[in-house]
Amino acid sequence: MVVFGIHPVLEALRARRAVAVRFVDKESARLREILDLARESGVPVYREAPERLEARARGQVHQGVVAELADAGGYSVADLVAGAAGAPLIVVLDGIEDPHNMGAILRTCDAAGVDGVVVQERRSAARSGVAAKASAGALAHVRIAEVVNVARALEELKGLGVWTAGLAGEAPQTYDQADLAGPVALVFGAEGTGLRRLVRERCDYLVSIPMSGHVGSLNVSVSAGIALFEAVRQRRGGRSESGPSIGSGRGSGRTVSR
Repeated sequence: MVVFGIHPVLEALRARRAVAVRFVDKESARLREILDLARESGVPVYREAPERLEARARGQVHQGVVAELADAGGYSVADLVAGAAGAPLIVVLDGIEDPHNMGAILRTCDAAGVDGVVVQERRSAARSGVAAKASAGALAHVRIAEVVNVARALEELKGLGVWTAGLAGEAPQTYDQADLAGPVALVFGAEGTGLRRLVRERCDYLVSIPMSGHVGSLNVSVSAGIALFEAVRQRRGGRSESGPSIGSGRGSGRTVSR
């Protein structure tokens, strides 16, 4: 995996994921910080011609530096839940294919202290290059579990005691009416099409973000930010960890009541 740009490379070094750093001759103060950190960490540093670096970054804006990353190692859904310090807060992405949205969501997940992100092996944006740059380096820190089937991953989460809440524009319950302080996975659908039918049916309940303007929906990365920081707000307020207090219980066979 290759990441490029000042912030992604710096965070890859801080997370001890970088195995090599390559740069062009022009050095800024930020680039010197990267090179110093790389050398202190024992990461090889190479000076390259601009055209070579351009090729490694596939023509994207690289700010004069590229890093090669070691494989983070595969996480399972169970690993994400087991690694949570308190009530797990998981994000499930159902077919997010735009790398800018993927990067922005990962950046928000890192800021909100999410315990892990579940993505499908296919039908999801590559988590390098543009996505890494859009994440401002958060990609190096967020734990990601790749799964073959998102609907089955939701069933696994339920078996591990995690409630699943899908974001859907038509849901009568709003995101701030649900109890997000307990163990919960927030499920976000693809740009334009939203949650797929089987994924929607596997969710314990659906929530919406009220819209007061003329447009009918928000960008998925914006929706993720709104819902995640509502979960953060509730958790700081000390709401219960027993699961949602309101919901439809769709597809789960679990009773959700006030």
